[in-house]
Amino acid sequence: MKYGFLKGMTMAAAALSLAAVFGVTNTYAADEDVILNNVHIGNVDVSGMTLDEAGQAVEDYIDELSEGTTVLVGDIGELEVNNTDFGLSWNNRDIAQEALDYGKSGNLLTRYKQIKDAENESVQLHLGVSIDEDITATIFSENEASLEQLPVESTLTRQNGEFVVIEGTDGVEINVDESIAAIEDFFDAGWTQDNNEITLVCDTVSPEVTTEELEKVQDLLGSYSTSFASSSSSRATNVSNGASKINGSVIMPGEQFSVYDTVSPFTEENGYELAGTYVNGQVEESFGGGICQVSSTLYNAVLYAELQVDQRYNHSMIVSYVSPSRDAAIAGTYKDFKFTNDTDAPIYIEGYTSGGIIYFNVYGQEYRDSSHSVEYESETLSTTECTDIYTADRSLAFGTITRTESGHTGYTACLWKVTYENGVEVSREKINSSTYKMTSNQYSVGTKTDSKKAKKALQSAISSGDRDTINAAISEYSAEANGEDEEEEEEEEDDDDDSSSKSDSSDGDSTETTTETTTETTTETVTE
Repeated sequence: MKYGFLKGMTMAAAALSLAAVFGVTNTYAADEDVILNNVHIGNVDVSGMTLDEAGQAVEDYIDELSEGTTVLVGDIGELEVNNTDFGLSWNNRDIAQEALDYGKSGNLLTRYKQIKDAENESVQLHLGVSIDEDITATIFSENEASLEQLPVESTLTRQNGEFVVIEGTDGVEINVDESIAAIEDFFDAGWTQDNNEITLVCDTVSPEVTTEELEKVQDLLGSYSTSFASSSSSRATNVSNGASKINGSVIMPGEQFSVYDTVSPFTEENGYELAGTYVNGQVEESFGGGICQVSSTLYNAVLYAELQVDQRYNHSMIVSYVSPSRDAAIAGTYKDFKFTNDTDAPIYIEGYTSGGIIYFNVYGQEYRDSSHSVEYESETLSTTECTDIYTADRSLAFGTITRTESGHTGYTACLWKVTYENGVEVSREKINSSTYKMTSNQYSVGTKTDSKKAKKALQSAISSGDRDTINAAISEYSAEANGEDEEEEEEEEDDDDDSSSKSDSSDGDSTETTTETTTETTTETVTE
């Protein structure tokens, strides 16, 4: 205790001696209301100012700061920004009091040291300028073209039967967090009219698709082809156009592929022509007729590649270019064919047409043993034959029968995947089931005649829906209908001949576009 007391007394005495020598206790007594010389708040010299004057000086500086501009310098370019756009604010307002108290508070040694520091060099106190981080981040996002550069992905093409890999290049992106900190630090201490450039922090961004990954693509995993040789020229154009849009697609591991997203929109500007389509069972002209043959052909190639099928729908009516349950309909986003690359290497799709045939080849890195193979078997479970519907037509000559729409046989079917190892069947798996509705053949029967008796008899026969009955009536009343009988029966009923049976399907060469109307009366257009 005695030693500690003596030591304290000695230090106090030393301090009093220093105070006496340098006159600390008296020199600044008269200046307690103003700030010491050589004291700065950030970039603002507040020497000799009162508390209020210092606060106003900083406010004026912030106003001047806000009126200026700053150049953001990135790795690939620069951008001039109005400082007001950063949302500048002064958030350290207590610093003015701290400046006033500098060299006047604390013990004698502390005060003495601060005074001597101010005499020897400029004292810099933290200004406390901040920016709005969200607003500043928006500046970056809205000016990506000036400050950032996307990486160029490596690409894969197939030329003359060989794969060619073109190496990508790195890109540049702004490190938002570190760049915001750099801007804030700069405004806090360094901004002047002559010094208004801030170097942003940029990161190198490598391509997601690497050359090494693409070089794995060498093996044919699955292929399929279908014929469209009997199609109209416009439908053939649509099939070729759809194949070309899918050709060259690269699907990375884990990535999903959508046919609709790839081949749409179905417009003239996108290369499609008007072709026969199914709309509520009738054949009409619309853009994109035939695209479902593209989707169905790819579906079968994907099946042989044994990739993961995520979404597939059968058509409402049977199509002719593939067996039942081997089709894949497209109807906007409602009916789409989607699959996922569930292998460890990229998938490359080659699609093209030649000689009225569409081909799809799916390439990747073979992941199956050479002894492994698969086949797919379509099984028809039930068949519903077309019925005939007859409609009276007063514009056609009496007894004329014309087919206006060809019907479709109804089917229920399923598709089996049969797996072989060393040529021996080891498994049989049902992978889908399909139902195709039956649609009727539709006929117009001419009832044009001046004979009310003949017309009435034929209309009655038409109402029966039986072809033999209709033929019998035509045979019996043809002479009378042609005016060869001497007299006619009195008219008992009017000559309304609009009675008919209804059908919602059409012939369509099973390559058309089908429109289905559900029980909820919503209509979907399926491009066959």
